[in-house]
Amino acid sequence: MSKIRATIKGIDVFLPEYRLTNHELSTMVDTSDEWIMQRIGIRERRILKGDGLATSDMMSEAAKKLLAKTNTSPDEIDLVVAATNTPDMFFPATACIVCDKVGIKNAWGFDLLAACSSFIYALETVGKFVESGQYKKVLLLAGDKMSSIVDYTNRNTCPLFGDAATALLIEPTTEDRGIVDKIFHVDGSGRGKLYMKAGGSQYPASHETVDNRWHYIYQDGQTVFKVAVSRMADSALELMERHKITPDDLAYLVPHQANMRIIDAVGRRMGLAPGKVMVNIEKYGNTTSATIPLCLYEWDDKLKKGDKLILAAFGGGFTWGALYLKY
Repeated sequence: MSKIRATIKGIDVFLPEYRLTNHELSTMVDTSDEWIMQRIGIRERRILKGDGLATSDMMSEAAKKLLAKTNTSPDEIDLVVAATNTPDMFFPATACIVCDKVGIKNAWGFDLLAACSSFIYALETVGKFVESGQYKKVLLLAGDKMSSIVDYTNRNTCPLFGDAATALLIEPTTEDRGIVDKIFHVDGSGRGKLYMKAGGSQYPASHETVDNRWHYIYQDGQTVFKVAVSRMADSALELMERHKITPDDLAYLVPHQANMRIIDAVGRRMGLAPGKVMVNIEKYGNTTSATIPLCLYEWDDKLKKGDKLILAAFGGGFTWGALYLKY
């Protein structure tokens, strides 16, 4: 019997209409378009506007578009996994909320949180469910409303992040494509370098946590930059060596879109020409869980069946890794 693999059957996205430009940011904090472009490579980012709108609203819209595009009924979905760092609330899971908004009645689901590595961790997770042979149609959601946890008085972090959501339909295949292999790691000693201090059980919301601005992202930028480059590149290179993939064999590296300098450095470490690295950070910024699938969506018409892709990410925790995917 042929081995079952999990493959991406379809992908769609939701992008908020509002564009927060560098020029507008320069009226909010001491920054400029030149400063942001030189250090980060972001020109604008999408922001979800509207009272009460949350991550589930973006995911639900992406899911509805995907189901229509793939001619899939909500009743056919077996499992829903939402990769997100900005759930609507602690519970119920955002996956449950999306099921209600989309009309999915016959599935079970849960959220997965691994900072900026959430998507590749979730893709591997749902892949194992599909490979088991029990699941035929899995809805993988990946997205974040990062604007909800960004401090727009902090010029070091507020230019980085944007809002977006993606939806992928994952199905089984016996063809030589889909998820092939992965290398994932966690180093918990990095937990104090990139985090949101309050809002959890350690520091529940209080006047003190709000006054101290602990409900926003904190990042030790220099440390994160150095570790992200080495860890992403090492994982990707190890995966290429394991499967005897040369830079010429690789169709694309699909890196997490955190910082243009990180993306460039990882590509150079891997010996890849710039044209073999997917980059769209200038238009969207760091959408956290959504960055990699947003790239896959935008490059979909350029990809051919069987193209070899390496997906690589690094996030708070520290979490990082690389995943080998045949498109």
